[in-house]
Formats: sequence, C-alpha cells, structure tokens
Amino acid sequence: MVSSAKSIVLAPWSMVVLACVLVLPLGSCSPARTGEALNVLRDIEAGAGPSDLKDSTPEPDRRAITFSVEGRERRGDLYDPNQPVAAGMVIVPGAAEAGKDDPRLVAFANTFARARFEVLVPDVEAMRELRVTSDDARVLADAIIHLHERDPDRPLGLAAISFALGPGVLALFEPGAGDRVDVVVGVGGYFDVVETITFFTTGHYRESADAPWQHRTPNEYGKWVFALSNANRLDDPDDAQVLTEMAEWKMRYLEADVSNLAARLGPQGQAVYDLLTNDDPDRVPALIAALPESIQEEIEALDLSRKPLETLAAEFILIHGREDPIIPATESMAFARALPEDQVRLYVVDSIGHVEPESPGVVDSVRLLRAVYRVLSWRDSVAQ
Repeated sequence: MVSSAKSIVLAPWSMVVLACVLVLPLGSCSPARTGEALNVLRDIEAGAGPSDLKDSTPEPDRRAITFSVEGRERRGDLYDPNQPVAAGMVIVPGAAEAGKDDPRLVAFANTFARARFEVLVPDVEAMRELRVTSDDARVLADAIIHLHERDPDRPLGLAAISFALGPGVLALFEPGAGDRVDVVVGVGGYFDVVETITFFTTGHYRESADAPWQHRTPNEYGKWVFALSNANRLDDPDDAQVLTEMAEWKMRYLEADVSNLAARLGPQGQAVYDLLTNDDPDRVPALIAALPESIQEEIEALDLSRKPLETLAAEFILIHGREDPIIPATESMAFARALPEDQVRLYVVDSIGHVEPESPGVVDSVRLLRAVYRVLSWRDSVAQ
C-alpha cells in the first residue's frame, strides 16, 4: 500500500484521454483528475472488494469520536485518509439498522477518504431505528459545524442517499451550518414529500403538477419507513404500537399479511393505514389531510419543495436511477429545476436501482464519470 495520492494508478493513457474528452470539452479537462475519477468510480462499484484505488492509496483510519456543539454532545465516525487532506465531507447515514456501521456506507465513506476527503459520518439514532425525521437536521448541522471547525479553510461537502437527503438539506437551514457547505451530493433523494408519498403508496408519478400520471410498480419498503417514522406521532399509544409492529413486520417480510393488526387500529392509525393502502393518486392529498395534525406538520417540515432552496450557496450534484422503485427520478428532476441553473448538475442513469449500483453501460459510465469528476474538481476548488 503506497503513502501518497500522487501515485494513484490510472487507467491506460488512451482510455484516460478518451474519458477526458467525454467528460469535458477538449482543453478544459485534467487527464490526471479524470484518471482519478475513473478509479473512484470503480471503487464505489467494488464496494468492499478489490480495486485500483485500494491498491494505490493508504488504508483510511476510521475511529469513533465524540464532539460537542454548543453543549450538544454528538457521536460519529471520523475517517482519516492517511494522506494529505484536500476537503471535508459529512456523509449522512440512511435508514438502516446498522446506521453508520452499515457495510455499504462504510465502503462509501472509505472511497471518499481514499480520494483525500476527511469524512465524518454522524451517529443518527432515528436512522438506526429506520425513522426519517426533520429533528435530525440539527444533528447533521452539528456534524457540519464540527468538521468545518477542524479546518475552516478547506472546502466542505455533504453527501446523502435516499430519504436521508431531506434532513441533510434541512440541516443547511440550521443556524451556523448552511454557509459552511460548498457542495451537496444527493443520490436517489426526494424533493416533494406529497409526490414521493404518492409514488411509494400508489406507484404513480409525474414530471410536473400538470403532467399526466405515469405508473411503475413501487418497492413497498418506502411506505413502511413512512409508517415507522410517524407511528410515535399518534396520540393513541395502542395505535402507535400496532402501526410500529405492522411496519416492522412489513419491512422484514414485504409479503406479510398484517390484516389482523389493521383490524386493531383506532381512528388515527386507520387514517395512516388508509393512506398506505390507497392506490388512487388523486386521493392522496385528501388522505394526507385526514392524518393527525402532528403527522401533517412533519410532512410539511420534511418537504424540500417548501424551502427557499434558491437562497443556498452550495452547488448540488444530484444522481438518480431512472427506474428507482422507491423514489422516482422525477423527484431529482424537480429538485434541479428548483435551484439556480448554475448551482446544480443532474445525472439520471439506468445503472442504479434505488441506491444499489450495477455495472454501468457506456452512456451511464460517462454520466457517472462526469459526476465524480465534478466532485473531485470541487474538492480541488477548480470546478469546471
């Protein structure tokens, strides 16, 4: 294992030059950075497996840390690249029981560390409990502040996958955090909560509010994350317990029959269940309006379409799978339209389902290479 980022093994020179031409107009592309981007992309695809990037860079040092921001104690994992650091990156763990210890997230964080990012992955309790909540915005904001304070002069980014992009972006509106982040990398994220709920409950999606509905069979996992995230917002503790049990069963066995549990629901729990089992997209707004007020307030709080995104200074790099079965790609498309044109790059690809990458074809390879190149260009503070 070598000790310097300068010794990164590049692809054959002819391939690098071709990739460089494909990534940016001739004369404005760095072959060295293109070669590094190829290695980073392959390392992401490899996960914990072997890759040229692993062979040519030091093993990152991952250690648990505790930090405090204005008296709030937080925990997380810090990844030290064991080579000169060029930038910082806060990576938001997704809704997974292993949280920051999820092997896929650890591999992703290690890739960034090998690319000379000092990475902080905060421990987010709600995400470990498979809940997505706007309350986590403050946790993530504190992680941003802490990593910034470790070196205020270097660039700082935020990366989030799937539903975690919501709390991640909300963190930018928390005091002391928004002006510290230079770039946001979002993979398979949402924008409009109502449209997202419509898709994961009914399978319907559309490119705009006045466009016709399209349909694709969704993965039901998303709606049970919603149920679990909101069960504790019900006033009736019995309803909360039943809905939690129902969601936990479904998230482990999507084919499980929960009709016996549904029969025990009171009015509030039944309102949630009615939304989850509805298949008519035009009924979704009325069903949301029938939910307990506490859940409606949380839906509004998590809804990025209600936020003044144009006031944020960060650049957004959005990547989304065209056939995503949990959050449709139209969400990232709408997100991109809500931002100033010069602050967003959108890459819609066929080789990602929801967040799991597959072996990309030529077209997707070019798109993903452009995305990675953009991140590395920003890291070097010379984005093209």
